[in-house]
Amino acid sequence: MNKRTQAILDALDERYGIDVACHLHYKEPWQLLIATILSAQCTDARVNIVTKDLFVKYPGIEAFAKADITELEDDIRSIGFYHSKAKNIIACCQRLHTEYHDEIPSSIEDLTSLAGVGRKTANVIRGNIFHEPSIVVDTHVKRISRRLGFAKEEEPEKIEYELMKVLPKDHWIRYNIQIISFGREICKAPLNVKNVSCKAIAGAQIKGRARRSNVTGLCSAGLGDYRA
Repeated sequence: MNKRTQAILDALDERYGIDVACHLHYKEPWQLLIATILSAQCTDARVNIVTKDLFVKYPGIEAFAKADITELEDDIRSIGFYHSKAKNIIACCQRLHTEYHDEIPSSIEDLTSLAGVGRKTANVIRGNIFHEPSIVVDTHVKRISRRLGFAKEEEPEKIEYELMKVLPKDHWIRYNIQIISFGREICKAPLNVKNVSCKAIAGAQIKGRARRSNVTGLCSAGLGDYRA
């Protein structure tokens, strides 16, 4: 790992901390699985609003497995893509109930065999529930990793493998959660050239060793030239 990459990771750690938590609210592993399926093309904030009541109405995997699809669609309608999500959640939970005895599998092969579960969702589960080093490539991770020069590919799975070569394993899950916060707070899309220098992000040099717990500190570490 080169000095620039280390400086970026140090700056993220300083700004967002190392004891980072998933942005989706959950108490049980199955709740995180359902919430992550719901989060596709939807904000975590909206998902958290919906799941607050949803997990009371459906208190376990079996309850979702036996859910009426029309009723479940109504319950999650505000999230978007509610028809396909309701269908996938019911199918996923039916398999979890009958084949896995209401337990969440840990292998990426088993997870991605479930309805509605791709590599992104599987890696969220593996990293946050089973504490397996996993890289989750969402829209923020894709956009910012490319701006930083950590990745060049377009496909999330290929970006995942690129980041595996750049980042130390102990930062894989942490990087994802930190970058989501960074993307929401500062490095937003679409790029605002008045506030963010894309060239500075892609080609930033480390400017000094001192880093402060603010935006300027992130800039000096090579995350870009941000001027709010």
